[in-house]
Amino acid sequence: MYRFKNLLRSYFSFSKKELNGIFVLFILMGLVLIIPYLYPLFVKDEKYDLESFRIEAERFRASAAKREMEQKKGRSDPELSLVKPVYFEFDPNGLSNQHWLQLGLSVKQIRVIRNFELKGGRFFKKEDLKRIYSISEKQYKILEPFVLINNNNSQKDSKSFTTNYKPAGIPFRTSTSIIELNSADSLELESVRGIGPAFASRIIRFRKRLGGFYRKEQLLEVYGMDSVKYNQLKDLIQVNGELIIKINLNTFTFEEIKRHPYLTYKQMNAIIQYRSQHGSFRSIDDLMKIAILNEEIIRKIEPYIVLSP
Repeated sequence: MYRFKNLLRSYFSFSKKELNGIFVLFILMGLVLIIPYLYPLFVKDEKYDLESFRIEAERFRASAAKREMEQKKGRSDPELSLVKPVYFEFDPNGLSNQHWLQLGLSVKQIRVIRNFELKGGRFFKKEDLKRIYSISEKQYKILEPFVLINNNNSQKDSKSFTTNYKPAGIPFRTSTSIIELNSADSLELESVRGIGPAFASRIIRFRKRLGGFYRKEQLLEVYGMDSVKYNQLKDLIQVNGELIIKINLNTFTFEEIKRHPYLTYKQMNAIIQYRSQHGSFRSIDDLMKIAILNEEIIRKIEPYIVLSP
């Protein structure tokens, strides 16, 4: 029995140094247990106004649905037609795209005329304009008084025309003919081999959402573009970065940035909320302080951002 008590004492007796260590250990354990309850008293989490964000998102969905309906009806895209036509005397042979647009024709109607011309077609008299199936009888009656065909040119046969004529609006592609992506309209884009009407429309829609291209490689982000098609196009296009529409990081609203393809709704809202809580951004790198933004995203949007009070 005595030996057993000595054995227990040898295992469970502590020196003064060991007791001090145990005391410190208990203090540390107590702090670990208490800190989670004390943390909210000293550090306040950033709060985002999710309700205002939800409202903005609903407005965006409503406006997007409205735009889609208008596009189906052919009214929303300003490139499709001219709202107020300007009438003047004109010779339809070789008339430029811009002049056709001024006369009230849509891009689709001009495309039909260009196809007619490229196949050797020519207008010899006013009534020949009726042969363009996309021009309605009502539209022809409006244009008819202004049609003035050059009688000398009308004597040329269509074969000679096919050989020598080069439409003013769609130049034949050459190795030195370069299209600038940020200013080209649908017809100019379609003049590039490999770009059809649907793809030209997708490029323009993506360009509008971006605010413009700052490098050619961004075409690879357009739906339907692959590396093979891009390699065919890259030497026929160029980009003027000065034409990019930029966003002021310190004043933009959700409405101005909501369509940008490089940011999600949550990221847009986080930027706005951070700005309202911390004041104006001093540099692009301040965006790194927002948890849901990473360096890759920040560098992608940097060409579209300016900083001013």
